Amino acid sequence: MKKKVKQIVSLTLAAGLAVGMIAGCGTKEGSSGANGKKNVTLTFGSHQSGLPTSGIVQDLAKDFEDETGIQIDFQISPDAQWRDLIKVKLDSGEAPDIICVDTPIGLASSLHMDQYSVELTEQPWVNRIEKTTLAAVSVKDKVYGITFPGAKMYFYLYNKDIFDKLGLSVPTTYSEFKTVCQKIKEAGYTPIYEATTNGWHQVLPLFETGGLWLNQDPNMYDKLNDNKIDLDGIPALLTIIKQLDECAKAGYFGDDYLSNAWENAKEAMATERCAMTIAELGFRGQIEKEYPDFKATEKLRAFVMPWGDNHVIGVNPASNAYFINKDSKYSEEAKQFFDFLARPENLKKRLIGQPELSALCWPEITSKYTKEDQAFLDSLKKANVVQTSVNYIDSQWMDVGKDLEAMYTGALTPEEVLKTLKDRRTEQAKLQKDPGWVK
Repeated sequence: MKKKVKQIVSLTLAAGLAVGMIAGCGTKEGSSGANGKKNVTLTFGSHQSGLPTSGIVQDLAKDFEDETGIQIDFQISPDAQWRDLIKVKLDSGEAPDIICVDTPIGLASSLHMDQYSVELTEQPWVNRIEKTTLAAVSVKDKVYGITFPGAKMYFYLYNKDIFDKLGLSVPTTYSEFKTVCQKIKEAGYTPIYEATTNGWHQVLPLFETGGLWLNQDPNMYDKLNDNKIDLDGIPALLTIIKQLDECAKAGYFGDDYLSNAWENAKEAMATERCAMTIAELGFRGQIEKEYPDFKATEKLRAFVMPWGDNHVIGVNPASNAYFINKDSKYSEEAKQFFDFLARPENLKKRLIGQPELSALCWPEITSKYTKEDQAFLDSLKKANVVQTSVNYIDSQWMDVGKDLEAMYTGALTPEEVLKTLKDRRTEQAKLQKDPGWVK
């Protein structure tokens, strides 16, 4: 009941926020106020996952308002609606002053923020961001956005106590993974917390395992972007889709996984109802904030997702970023806000105030990784994730989530999921008049 209540509240808030976003885009007029402060309100549009759930960005915005008089009006939309909504607003000239979107922006299938945004190349904070991350907000060496989180990496977080109790070792192959799941299930635990209602979570095994694609051919990403090979030429992709279906049917995701929400993952892990879930290392900090007695940092360890016998951790150099609408009347005030966010003391506030975040892409700020975590990360072979490297993948991410859900209910076969993914990618490429598809 508690879980259902959380879901209902979340959906209600999301719907209300979406209405606010549609009705309230654009800048509110302002003038100089008392004490030389500006009476200006900047609109800030984002999807739900674009802003930390802790509210730290809103807290920083309030500090900025106290200092300058410039208010930030946050307008947040559901993840599944955001990409289409902001595209419509950008094309109609009604987009917010500041826009949060996923990166990189250099892919042909991106939202092309270089066409809609103020160039920021000469801003004083630009040279302080990690170079690999800066590329995600740049096009042809021109910078258009500011971003903060460090490289994103998704692992299986597992309960060490449950593994020790059952005499289980960390799996390194899919076969070993299935054996571990079966023993956990037989012991009365749900092996894996999978959150299908959010749409994005079940897709991670497909595209965070791009190292398998590059092991097949180091030039695979380029060949896919040039349409010299299609997704059915990557055996690992169909293999993983079939493996997901197999695990779902074996009960390894539990009985009610089709109604699971990511918002309830913390409770599932802290109560030890579930033994594993896919998350970033920083997710342990989120759990500890709500369930301090659980000691998640000590109890939860990590291993690389072994789908398809994968051994390479996928790295997303920059997950989302903020951009200034080129049509904004207050682009200088928006730049002032970016300068404020980039101050070292405010970067530290962000890192401390965002429990799920372990590091920033600003090398001057020390990460929250423990020595053990850092040694673990340093030991891993890494590869860029598919969605930041291959066109027409990230843009259909939520649709792929629905395809997988349809597979779990028996409406689609694994082969049909792959075909749908291929067809959708081809359709998007042709709409973009991509030269690889349109001869």
